Amino acid sequence: TDPEAAWSTALRDAKKHASPNAGWPEAAFAGALGVALGGPRSYEGEIHDLPRFGDRRRIRVGLLGGSFNPAHAGHLHVAELARRRLRLAQVWLLVSPGNPLKPVHGMASQAARLASAHAIADGRRVLATDIESRLGTRYTADTLRALRIRFPCARFVWLMGADNLEQLPRWRRWRRIAAHVVFAVLPRPTYNHRALAGQAALGLHGARRAARAAPALAAMPPPAWVFLPAPQHAASATAIRAATRPTAQSAAAGV
Repeated sequence: TDPEAAWSTALRDAKKHASPNAGWPEAAFAGALGVALGGPRSYEGEIHDLPRFGDRRRIRVGLLGGSFNPAHAGHLHVAELARRRLRLAQVWLLVSPGNPLKPVHGMASQAARLASAHAIADGRRVLATDIESRLGTRYTADTLRALRIRFPCARFVWLMGADNLEQLPRWRRWRRIAAHVVFAVLPRPTYNHRALAGQAALGLHGARRAARAAPALAAMPPPAWVFLPAPQHAASATAIRAATRPTAQSAAAGV
């Protein structure tokens, strides 16, 4: 199966849900960060270096990491929900060069996955980036350390679904991650109860804050995290890939 067969359909669907760019008062700052992060100009093929000594402007940023294989309306739903509930200026979609916990088989190229993320991002409030590739990091703990060096005044909030909270103990240096960045957990169908009863949630029970404290989370010292009860979105990258995958019958028929 060609893992990139889903892109034309996924991109077409994603563009329907993209947010408008106009009217944001921090557009100039977002545009500058967009260049540093691999935003529209970098996406068109130009090469831009990362800030050598860091960008010291203050901003509240949500970090949503993932494979985005492909990015879809569910990712945008999470990004916009988190941005509003946590009072973030931006959410960055960190398109991973390769998730160590996911199989390579069925994974589209990073360029294709980044393209799908750009299709749902508006380039102002939600930015898509391959910054991990240019930082040379693969693990979240290393990415966060590098970002803190380059953006020392930014207030970062790590965003994850309940499925990732459940598997957080499998992440490299997961306790260090929790000790250095606040995070918000968004609901995922079928995962929520299991995740909140899992090793990570129980181990970090003392750092959990009430959902009503979400607007202040970015300013809290870690460890601190919230679970945000919210409407859940049914979109799934797995389902999108399956829907566009040729069946054995159609393949045999040459369709």
